[in-house]
Amino acid sequence: MTMLAAVFAIYSSTQPVEAIEQSDAQTRAAEVSGNTPAAAQTAATIIKTNTIATAPAKISPIKPGVNADYEALVKKQAEDKAKAEAAAKAKADAEAKAKADAAAKAKTQAKVVTVSHQTTSQPAATSGVNKGTFKVTFYDPAAMGSSMGYGGIAANLSVLPRGTRVKIQMSNGVTLYRTVNDTGGFAAGNPHQIDVAMPNSQIPAAGVLSATVTIIG
Repeated sequence: MTMLAAVFAIYSSTQPVEAIEQSDAQTRAAEVSGNTPAAAQTAATIIKTNTIATAPAKISPIKPGVNADYEALVKKQAEDKAKAEAAAKAKADAEAKAKADAAAKAKTQAKVVTVSHQTTSQPAATSGVNKGTFKVTFYDPAAMGSSMGYGGIAANLSVLPRGTRVKIQMSNGVTLYRTVNDTGGFAAGNPHQIDVAMPNSQIPAAGVLSATVTIIG
């Protein structure tokens, strides 16, 4: 006989027969009805679970449009976004202004250099200086559709700067007084040539003459 069987035999011998039979009867009745301790525990668990499932959900302490903290948070985010956008716009405006200022400065400097170059390449003529013998040709501005008139001549501007007043003593004995107001394609190839503005009806028959040119102003 095992130890457990021996203990049970001793326990049974100390209990009244009625008690043992009653206990066994209660156990069998509980098993038949399903009202065992394990069933009771399962039922309690189900009740607890159902209670939790049917209980109203907890309401979040933060409600959009209602909660003060939430509204403050939204307001701060909007303010931060507005500040960031304003800063970005200010930066873009500053960069655009800097570029515009740099472009204007570069344009001004280029203009100064151009004027300086023109001044250097067209020195003022000295009055009373004989510039030597020039080839003289003629043209009619009106026939070319120009309104410059007949008081000027075209010349190489590095030899006779624009605005120079000259005395032209031509080989046919005629003396003219003219102002340099134009230049032409001929000037680069022959700096000692002038093209005198004159009506077609007055242009010498020879067409091309020579002349002594003297600066008078």
